[in-house]
Amino acid sequence: MKAIGLLGGMSWESTAVYYRLLNEMARERLGGLHSADILMRSFDFAPIAELQAKADWEAASDLLVEAAKGLEAAGARCLLIGTNTMHICAEGMEAAISVPLLHIADVTATAISDAGCASPLLLATRFTMEQDFYTGRLRDKHGINVFLPDSGERDDVHRIIYEELCRGVINASSKKRYLDIIDTAEQRGADGVILGCTEIGLLISQQDIRLPVFDTTRLHARAAVDFALADDD
Repeated sequence: MKAIGLLGGMSWESTAVYYRLLNEMARERLGGLHSADILMRSFDFAPIAELQAKADWEAASDLLVEAAKGLEAAGARCLLIGTNTMHICAEGMEAAISVPLLHIADVTATAISDAGCASPLLLATRFTMEQDFYTGRLRDKHGINVFLPDSGERDDVHRIIYEELCRGVINASSKKRYLDIIDTAEQRGADGVILGCTEIGLLISQQDIRLPVFDTTRLHARAAVDFALADDD
C-alpha cells in the first residue's frame, strides 16, 4: 500500500470525513484490520480563510506548496488537497513536487462522464464557482459545462459553507435552501449536482436529490485508495 499525503484542515470538518472514508475504503478492499497509510498536514483554517477573502492566492499557495513538499519528503506517494477551493494552487504544487497530485476536478469529471451527464449544477464556494481554475478545467479538459446558481443563490451557498458547515453547524433551513437551488437548476436543464465543496456532503446527499449527485469528497478519497492499492490487490 502506498502512502497517501493529505493536505487538510480546510476545514477540518471535511478532513475528518476524508480520514474516515480513506480508512473505510482501505478496509473494504483489504479486509481484516487494514486501514489506509496516511500522512496528513492539517492547517489552522482561519489564516487560510483570511488569505482567501483577500484573494492573496500567492501566499496561500506558498503555504500549501511547502506542506506538500514536506509530505513528499516524509514518504507520501500521492497527494490530495482536501478542499475544492484550494485547487486554485494545484499548478504551483504540481510544479514543486514529483509525486502525482490527484486533482479533485479530474476525479469528479470522470464520474460525471461515466454517469452520462454533461451539464451538472456546481455548488461550491464563491471562489470555486466564479473563478476559472475549476469550471475552466472541467470545460477545457473534460468537455463539461457546469450550471451555476444565480448571484443571490451563490451568496447563500457560499455563506452556508463558511458560516455553518465549516463550523460543524447543520441547519434544516439551509438544507432546504440548497435543495430549492437544485430544483431551480433542474428546471433550467441541469442533469446532475456536483457537491463542489468538501463540506457540502455534511448537509445533503444522493438520498435528498433526484438528479445524480457527485460528492467530490467521496470521489477524491476513492481515487486515492485506488492509487494506493493499484499494485497491491
